[in-house]
Amino acid sequence: MKVGIFDPYLDDIGGGERYMMSIAEYLSTKHKVVIFWDRKSDIEKIHKQFSLDLSRCEVRDNIFSKSYGFLKRIFESWKYDAIIFLSDGSIPFVLSKKLYLHIQQPLSNMDDKSFKFKFKLSRVSKIFFNSEYSKSFVDPGIAERGVVLHPPVSLNPKKIKKENIVLHVGRFRVRNVGETDYKKQDVMIAVFKKMVDRGLKDWKFILAVGVHGEDKEEFNKIQESANGYPIEFLINVNNKKLWEVYSKAKLYWHASGYGEDLNKHPEYAEHFGISTVEAMGGGAVPVVINAGGQKEIVENGKNGFLWNTIDELMKETNILVKNNKLWEKMSSEAATRAKIFSKERFCKELDAILL
Repeated sequence: MKVGIFDPYLDDIGGGERYMMSIAEYLSTKHKVVIFWDRKSDIEKIHKQFSLDLSRCEVRDNIFSKSYGFLKRIFESWKYDAIIFLSDGSIPFVLSKKLYLHIQQPLSNMDDKSFKFKFKLSRVSKIFFNSEYSKSFVDPGIAERGVVLHPPVSLNPKKIKKENIVLHVGRFRVRNVGETDYKKQDVMIAVFKKMVDRGLKDWKFILAVGVHGEDKEEFNKIQESANGYPIEFLINVNNKKLWEVYSKAKLYWHASGYGEDLNKHPEYAEHFGISTVEAMGGGAVPVVINAGGQKEIVENGKNGFLWNTIDELMKETNILVKNNKLWEKMSSEAATRAKIFSKERFCKELDAILL
């Protein structure tokens, strides 16, 4: 089978790109896989960042770029048994035998009732979403055509002694989402400082963050706000270093979506939460916001805590700080829970979708 894969955001590496290239990696072991993209260097960056083996994939001209003629695209797409397309709300017109859409985020703009949209939708073989959260925001007529396929998470915990570390992992994003701090890292820093001021001792907060050049000025302000407190930053670290800190940390915090109107802007919550799963795989107990895809990962009170308010975040963190026996039990449960989101599960479910 000849499969074409397109992700419109390959030059802005994130969870969606890991997801789509994981599909490419797996399918390339059994089929001929072509990635539609103009810059092979972007594919190489993804390979290095996520340790994905894309050596069997062929990179060809992006037939979905505006510079690629419509008729030329139609003719080229006819050569494929299947095309898998990461949708930004649009549906391409192609002549491949099958067309699969992946939806990676809440897309409330996919409720077009036009004949043109309905016709293109009728040609879609299947839609798969990265989470129930993302699925819940699309038009019901579209959602009923789809299934949830949670992302694959490769776990690589290290046998390292645990330390009194609260960890957060996430990219620092500002201008490209229009928010001062999309991941709410400033909120978490303020909470940790308050806990220290109230008597928390012998603990530190580590933020492992990805920072792009355009966001450095704002990020510097975040760093300055942590001065004088046991707060450390790991900036743009590789996967090996990340797993070291996952394995050392006892607790994991995440706050994306806090203080936001998620009915109006559902994209501000975590669409799934790969870093939460990775932290759990390293034995860190998650204390994360009760929003977005986090609710599909953490079973509240069993393998972590879900919080709605800052007071709850501090309260649940303090419970685990003071009760080591409970922490040990939840740490073990968290590691077990993380295995559910394995790459093996992902590949098995993907095969069932593509049949």
